[in-house]
Amino acid sequence: MKTSALTLLLLLLALPFSATAVVMAGADEAHALFDDGGMAALPHPEWFKESFLDLEEDLDGAIAAGKKGLLIFFDTEGCSYCARMLEYTFGDPKTAKQVQALFDVIALDLFQDDEMTDFSGRPTVVKTFAKREGAVASPTLIFYGEGGRRLYRTAGYYPPGRFRLLLDYVVGDRFLTQRFGDYERQHRPPDSDAGYRPIRAPLFEEPPYALDRRMPAHQPLLVLFERDGCGDCRRFHEFVLQHPPVRKLLPEFDLVQLDLDDRRTPVVSPSGERTTPADWADSIGIAATPSLVYFSSDGQELLRFENLVLRQRMERSLLYVLEGAYEDGTIYQRFTREKSIEKLVRKQQGRK
Repeated sequence: MKTSALTLLLLLLALPFSATAVVMAGADEAHALFDDGGMAALPHPEWFKESFLDLEEDLDGAIAAGKKGLLIFFDTEGCSYCARMLEYTFGDPKTAKQVQALFDVIALDLFQDDEMTDFSGRPTVVKTFAKREGAVASPTLIFYGEGGRRLYRTAGYYPPGRFRLLLDYVVGDRFLTQRFGDYERQHRPPDSDAGYRPIRAPLFEEPPYALDRRMPAHQPLLVLFERDGCGDCRRFHEFVLQHPPVRKLLPEFDLVQLDLDDRRTPVVSPSGERTTPADWADSIGIAATPSLVYFSSDGQELLRFENLVLRQRMERSLLYVLEGAYEDGTIYQRFTREKSIEKLVRKQQGRK
């Protein structure tokens, strides 16, 4: 009897999750580079709200309890970044206490087929709602306030200290006037990365940056936004960009490295706008570093990450664009989950 891909996935998820720390990052002891190559179980904290998938009702309940609103944590089976955040961030007592005082938290699976009711009372399906809200990779965190107004959306793993800063940033409505990265720099304690300056990697193009894609280019475009003092930028260069499978794929892209604070260097954006790195970042909503933004050869934004991306996610995101998986509407997270299942099947077959 052959073992199905789904059965293999379920068997693997039943195993204990281990995220091996590689190097500690700054003052936040829980923020370590970890092995993002595995599939992980996702036990949600008991204090997450059990929802009947009526978001209007859930939001009303949160507001009535004196909270700012709802935080929806979009995850999916096997997501190692989700598991890391559930274990280390939501599992941190100080962080858990703060978030519970401010928001009711609901977990939804990106691929969930259950019927639900959105904030306007309209029936829909969870996976349709997730895609509509821009949740294409997990974890994606979206904060909602009164009336179902979306306050802030972000994706990726947040360690406890950084997540508490994010809560303060959202609750204080600072996202209306300030990037999260700027707020973070003002309020985080000094650390060993304060003196870091972005590495000018030779594989990236030199300025001035002519990125106009109104006439399709020969290759897709990958833009990396960095800034001084960004320890995760340093880790991205040292740990991720040096990974052989990643290095092999990078030449298939036009690669550009931009300083998030640079308001002088000329840039022509993919839409043909004359701008600077900082002004362009503001116009497309880049809030933190390191940020990766992928564009198709004709200038369509395909995917973005605004947190440290590790080896597997980097490799998979490059493949997602190069293989054209987005062309039929497949979101990144479905693509990478299918790749993980294929890998498990090959591994299992190799043992027989």
